[in-house]
Amino acid sequence: MFRLAHLSDIHLGPLPPVARRELMSKRITGYVNWQRNRGRHYLPETTANLVADLLQRKPDHIAVTGDLINLGLDAEMRTARDWLAALGAPHDVSVVCGNHDAYVPGALGAALAAWQPWVAGDDGHVVRDVKDYPVLRRRDGISLIGCNSARASLPLYATGYFYQPQADALAELLEAEGRAGRCRVVLIHHPPVARATAFHKRLIGASRFREAVARHGAELVLHGHTHLATIHTIPGPNGPVPVVGVPSAGEPGGKRKPAARYNLFTIAKGPKGWSIAMQEYGAATGSAEIGLIAKRQLA
Repeated sequence: MFRLAHLSDIHLGPLPPVARRELMSKRITGYVNWQRNRGRHYLPETTANLVADLLQRKPDHIAVTGDLINLGLDAEMRTARDWLAALGAPHDVSVVCGNHDAYVPGALGAALAAWQPWVAGDDGHVVRDVKDYPVLRRRDGISLIGCNSARASLPLYATGYFYQPQADALAELLEAEGRAGRCRVVLIHHPPVARATAFHKRLIGASRFREAVARHGAELVLHGHTHLATIHTIPGPNGPVPVVGVPSAGEPGGKRKPAARYNLFTIAKGPKGWSIAMQEYGAATGSAEIGLIAKRQLA
């Protein structure tokens, strides 16, 4: 039995001091949004409370599917590295980046460098950019496959992109790990499901991801980006593959988005294949107490 926790969209705050020259880009819109909106309710204690509950449950591994930061600032990346070190050792925590981690050109490479121990696969190959994806980590019969959808996009856009070379490499990994009898859990920031987000937040090339899974299979896909608790499916060669999104780990809850949550998956191999059960943990809006929200059997 393997217990995998899933967090996403941390949006660590508060923002560090921002120089005027750093705002001469897309950052200006994100900065204004933070000052008027997110900075008022994305409080560090919200995430700290959620993480404390997660850690006391002692999962075997933790997956973080992007948007650790907000504006792609170097100071934010250093703060996020410290946060990751507190979350767990690199062996026990896997990270893929989100669009806010790649907010402006050059930010993705800087984030990957700062968080490299939590990003790289077991082969030790340095992950510098999208060309180095997907990455593979094996833990107790589980294949954790990290994909990248993060890229710098235009102002007011939060699109991701899934390139054909990454799709081809993903297909090869899925085939090989499936033949070896491992449970394949794919991590990506943007949801690879049609119409899962607004047009300006979509994953361009999502059909390439879905085609790889349809041909070669996977047991579970985890994503963030939407700040919603969702369960979709995409076709696989042996039946539907669950695609699970989790709310932001920094969201206190409001009219539009649910309060901060994490998901805990219990994965076990039985005579008929892999069994995957999911427990959702979080707090009700306006409450600091974390509790069990729902239980679901996915496979």
